[in-house]
Amino acid sequence: MSPAPARLGLYVHWPYCARICPYCDFNVYKAAHAQPEALLAAMLDDLTHWRERLGPRTIHSVHFGGGTPSLMEPAAIAAILEHADSLFGLAPGCEIGLEANPMEHKRFAGIASAGVERMSLGVQALDDASLTRLGRDHDARTGLQALESAQNLFKRVSLDLIYAREHQTPDDWRTELETALGFGTGHMSLYQLTIEPGTAFERKLKRGALAPPTDDAAADMYALTQSVCAEAGLPSYEISNHARSRRDQSVHNRLYWEGEDWIGIGPGAHSRTGGFDTGGREGAAAQLRPEAYIKGVAAGDAHEREQLDAEAELTERLLMGIRLTEEGLDLDRLFARTGLGPDPGGLERMTAQTLITHMGSRLVLTEYGRAFADHVAEALIPDFDA
Repeated sequence: MSPAPARLGLYVHWPYCARICPYCDFNVYKAAHAQPEALLAAMLDDLTHWRERLGPRTIHSVHFGGGTPSLMEPAAIAAILEHADSLFGLAPGCEIGLEANPMEHKRFAGIASAGVERMSLGVQALDDASLTRLGRDHDARTGLQALESAQNLFKRVSLDLIYAREHQTPDDWRTELETALGFGTGHMSLYQLTIEPGTAFERKLKRGALAPPTDDAAADMYALTQSVCAEAGLPSYEISNHARSRRDQSVHNRLYWEGEDWIGIGPGAHSRTGGFDTGGREGAAAQLRPEAYIKGVAAGDAHEREQLDAEAELTERLLMGIRLTEEGLDLDRLFARTGLGPDPGGLERMTAQTLITHMGSRLVLTEYGRAFADHVAEALIPDFDA
């Protein structure tokens, strides 16, 4: 029996930021060099090209990321949503989310009126010294004011925080986390700071000018995050994401974790789709620089495309699917999509080490195993060269 058709999401990458944070390795550019009108026109044309390529589909989620999409004009947001609806149709209850910087809180009403109903607010820290070290342009007071404003304007709000920061202790993090939970937000994305290659933080670390917490301290903060949030009614449904109910969970992110389809428009946006005339699953990555993307859309070659073989698809689905802490990885669905399964030896080792458990046809990380999700996923990937 053929697998059920995948749901489709739309990711919109707005690459401009007023200030580029030293920990960020995303495809971002300073807003002073923005070409908003030309980029919007290219995105609309790109959507049209996707419709021509995919044929009739319905969009189940739209997510504006970046960069800082809260810098977009509400009219531009509305134009993308209207065009997507006219080309594909937005499913009833389609999630429309946007990532926002607290500094744009005065723009939130316009963003809501454009059609956004879920906001992910990048507060990142609740003390001014940490915000300065993170390169943020807001203080803690502004962050909390923005959170209150968002909760008054949007149906659903996610609060984003970073922990395992320089000079931060587990006790510091507990205080900060309990303060954040006190606002009653339905969703929280709580990320451990990682030093990514090519970032300003990596350069500081190499110079000895950055001293993040030890691995043990970071592990303590992760365990603390899980326990404090669970006690407050926000258990994790993915390694770094917590929600009060299924309704509060991110529909768009679940598309990624569950291996559904999505198309990406904007510089550097990635896509994963299936079912073209070549068969199988296709990956696409848009031109990185805004100028190149704009020219590429006009020429009809804005995306570099690749056909994913079964091995590549299995690897992606393992890496993403194992992160879901409630449902885990559906092995029956994995086999239906790829014709392959996890490495038997790795599966045996991870089970023996009590890192994963079997729930029917699903593999689910144990509470202990959640701290080692990447290690587990890598162990489950077969050695295709053996």
